[in-house]
Amino acid sequence: MNSKTVVRTERGLSIAGTRITLYQIIDCIKDDWSPSLIRKWLDISDKQIADVMEYITVHRDEVEDEYQSVLREAEESRKFWEEYNKERFAHIASLPPKPGREAVRLKILAKKAELGMI
Repeated sequence: MNSKTVVRTERGLSIAGTRITLYQIIDCIKDDWSPSLIRKWLDISDKQIADVMEYITVHRDEVEDEYQSVLREAEESRKFWEEYNKERFAHIASLPPKPGREAVRLKILAKKAELGMI
């Protein structure tokens, strides 16, 4: 294995010279993608996918722990932004319509009512 293929960047374990993280590859592996399909989808070389697969195998526990940490952080971030946006959208919805846009607002409300959205 070429140790230069897998490097640590600000995004975590990545394929050198790319923005592709090992976490993306692990997602594919967990979805039962073959290494050949992963290679084609990510447009990486045979050597890169072979090196990455070997790295994941050799460092399985370490990589899996880091992967789980990344998943937890992503979920926390998703929840934060979902809550932030919910409050923000509620605030925006409570604002009065901008002057001159009343007709547009009425059309939108009529369409929403027609579609059963309100």
